[in-house]
Amino acid sequence: MSPESQASDALPSRRRRTPRGGRHRGDESFLLPPGSPALILAVPGHARQAGTEIAAELSRLVEIEHTGQPAYVGHLDGDEASLRGLLAAVRQEHDELAAIVVPLSTGPDPALDRAVHAAVATAPVRAVAAEPLGPHPLIAEALHDRLADAGLARADRIRLMTMVTAASGVIVATPGDATAVRQAEVTGVLLASRLAAPVFTASLNDEASVKAAAEQLRMAGATSIALAPHLIGPEPEAALAAPAAASVGAAHSAPLSAHPALARLVALRYVEALSTALAD
Repeated sequence: MSPESQASDALPSRRRRTPRGGRHRGDESFLLPPGSPALILAVPGHARQAGTEIAAELSRLVEIEHTGQPAYVGHLDGDEASLRGLLAAVRQEHDELAAIVVPLSTGPDPALDRAVHAAVATAPVRAVAAEPLGPHPLIAEALHDRLADAGLARADRIRLMTMVTAASGVIVATPGDATAVRQAEVTGVLLASRLAAPVFTASLNDEASVKAAAEQLRMAGATSIALAPHLIGPEPEAALAAPAAASVGAAHSAPLSAHPALARLVALRYVEALSTALAD
């Protein structure tokens, strides 16, 4: 892999994409000029674990739908397709910014953040770490879509269709501790607004947290509960979603996976980090 080095004064150009059908019609795109810093997705775990195909699909969506330039996938564990290996392979011209690393995370994750910043700090080229993908309204959009895919929410509030399986309350279950739950509450508020239904957040790592959220929903009048995993898919906590839902008698949706909203967020976080780095 040998991404070209950054052009001396080039910022990614934004343009309006040609209108197209579907719910994403009119989305803006971030087109990167040749020579822009490499965009690398930092993925927790190693290259052969379950869910790694999600990162590969997201990287393709980022390139095709938004940047027009390759997006690479670097894993934080192991030597195969590792983040450190990718950073070592990036070509740098003089002291130009060579790479921007975007953490594949729905919110701040202390362990992931430390690993990404350590890799960036020890890279043989100039690189910077971007912010995690969330909190952001696009995360709430993606959670809504996954709930609708599972028949647990209307696809939109305007469509007056009857869905007997639609949940009357939702638990946004996020990996991490109480700090991660507080961060996810922002997304929960946005999701509640989209669903016009109560939403509480909980930690997937803490069964008591999930049970407390379910009790709060039932006290608020929810008669059927859905659990929405606030994760993308490669995270180890993805395996906890189904047992957590079963423990409170709830249905659950799938992880966010390679949702188009996440691809857009990856491009957005890249552009934000690049703009900040060039302004410093």
